Amino acid sequence: QVQLVESGGGLVQAGGSLRLSCAASGRTFSSYAMGWFRQAPGKEREFVAAINWSGGPTYYADSVKGRFTISRDNAKNTVYLQLNSLTPEDTAVYYCAAGPNSGRYYAPYEYNYWGQGTQVTVSS
Repeated sequence: QVQLVESGGGLVQAGGSLRLSCAASGRTFSSYAMGWFRQAPGKEREFVAAINWSGGPTYYADSVKGRFTISRDNAKNTVYLQLNSLTPEDTAVYYCAAGPNSGRYYAPYEYNYWGQGTQVTVSS
């Protein structure tokens, strides 16, 4: 089994930056693809970014491409999401997820393990 714990969320003003971390424990972290999803109040969970087991390639939702960056450090069993140029539309609970490498990186059903989520709130 894999356990995931997100951290780094908080309150930030529009235009600011935030760095989220997801620490993994359990089975070998490097064998999993990792994804970030988010869910705002009243909305469905949506794909944000993903990275394969080797550290690349990376994938991004159109809404965050150019602003967010996903990376991983397998030696630390940690995946990161750097959020820049934040807007109130980015306000959501952010979840990290782990699953087998596949071509459907954007699909929640491809991920077997999920963290508890970390709240990101962007004020105007």
